[in-house]
Amino acid sequence: PRTFADEVVGINPDDYIYITSWACKPYYEKIQLLVPDNWAWEKFYNIPLDDMMRTIDHALDNGYTILWAADVSEKGFSSKLGVGVVPQIEAEDMLDGPKPEKEITEQMRQQAFDDYSTVDDHAMHITGIARDVNGKKYYIVKNSWGTEKGFSGMYYVSEAYVRYKTICIVLHKDGVPSDVKGKLR
Repeated sequence: PRTFADEVVGINPDDYIYITSWACKPYYEKIQLLVPDNWAWEKFYNIPLDDMMRTIDHALDNGYTILWAADVSEKGFSSKLGVGVVPQIEAEDMLDGPKPEKEITEQMRQQAFDDYSTVDDHAMHITGIARDVNGKKYYIVKNSWGTEKGFSGMYYVSEAYVRYKTICIVLHKDGVPSDVKGKLR
């Protein structure tokens, strides 16, 4: 495995940064992310929600993709339709046209994490940004479930859903905006 990683894959783990966003911890510092999948006790930079979203966009705009850990056990995440929308909206309702989504705040995210209505249950790969005919932004997400669950393994996840249900992201450090990187301690 070590030879394969070094000679074939060619990825230097030190080039990647772990980011999360929780209102209950100091921003721009490393924190312990208390989720079962963090079995290695990796520390994550905790940054404000708007900075996390801006980091995702900046990375994608500059050719970097993102590992995305999120809660996909929501009614708004549909493998049948290949979409993820804020849980208050049924994914099937999107068939009748776009619906407004609730504005997601840091406090809403924190409350959902604290009361376990947001849980860490799946990791995927954000590869790009798309917009619907009305200009609404969606993230293009590659899911490891493949075609057996329905939508060719590619999903369109709304910006509101990413703001609300993201547990953490991992990306190349060069994908982080310089002003955000400069604040990290």
